[in-house]
Amino acid sequence: MEKPIARIKELVTQEINGELLIYDLRTNRAHHLTETAAFVWKNCDGTKSIEDIRKVTADHFKVDINQDFISLALHQLAKNDLLKNDVKAIPEISRREVIKRIGLATMIALPIVASLSVPNTALASASCVGAPCSSPPNCAPPCTCSGGTCI
Repeated sequence: MEKPIARIKELVTQEINGELLIYDLRTNRAHHLTETAAFVWKNCDGTKSIEDIRKVTADHFKVDINQDFISLALHQLAKNDLLKNDVKAIPEISRREVIKRIGLATMIALPIVASLSVPNTALASASCVGAPCSSPPNCAPPCTCSGGTCI
């Protein structure tokens, strides 16, 4: 029985209202996980089977969900390299197919992972924030020195 493991190395995460923003340092990609996708990802701890994840997700959200729902979440997480292990039991399933199978009533809770590439120029300009600085200011543009810290 396969037990998915979330990849945590080389990732920067920020939770906001149950949703999760993940920045992948390895690929320079940012990912936005809906609350349900974030919950599934957090439960990929290597101790739970796919069925266990389905059960805890259904209990947490107090809604009956099927295996297709979890398969969609795991497939999206795997496709975006957010799982450490290759879970072979995850069938590829589209959002449209899941909606057909589980019905529109649950659609608002669909696990969705939205991703985008971050240009290296944006990373370079943001890299100065928080760095220590001294007089004369030695922060990389566009940052300036304020109180010994680049902002």
